Amino acid sequence: MGAAGSVHDFEAPDLEGRPLSLEQYRGKVLLVVNVASKCGFTPQYAGLETLWRDYRDRGLVVLGFPCNQFGQQEPGGAKEIREFCSLDYGVTFPLFGKVEVNGDGAHPLWTWLKAQKSGFLGTRAIKWNFTKFLVGRDGRVISRHAPNDAPESLRADIERALG
Repeated sequence: MGAAGSVHDFEAPDLEGRPLSLEQYRGKVLLVVNVASKCGFTPQYAGLETLWRDYRDRGLVVLGFPCNQFGQQEPGGAKEIREFCSLDYGVTFPLFGKVEVNGDGAHPLWTWLKAQKSGFLGTRAIKWNFTKFLVGRDGRVISRHAPNDAPESLRADIERALG
């Protein structure tokens, strides 16, 4: 794939395993989040869905990437993840296939995201589920937000990014 200049240079499988190019989101503001169904932060699904519903007509897309690397908190397969997200939290934003975000098996998108914006005290590794990356319409990372940052707290940043 070569050196990526923007989020649009990546593809990832959707929850059903079909390859999906992030190029289709060119011109949109993205909120990219590693999610899990059995995490203390799982109720953030509701807040992410609210942001998606409130801002999608202005160009925000929330992208959820299930991840089982932290405390085995995403043990299910695609069907279980889809059912949990839709039944428990009414999630309608795009969900991707399970990914790793750290280590040798980390998805290239997440390796790139971490390289663009380091976390607390300059660490690059994702520390837990529900780490959030806000990406501008140009495909470049604007900001990185910690798992304990509630989705609601990102509204001002999202408003600025949407213009």
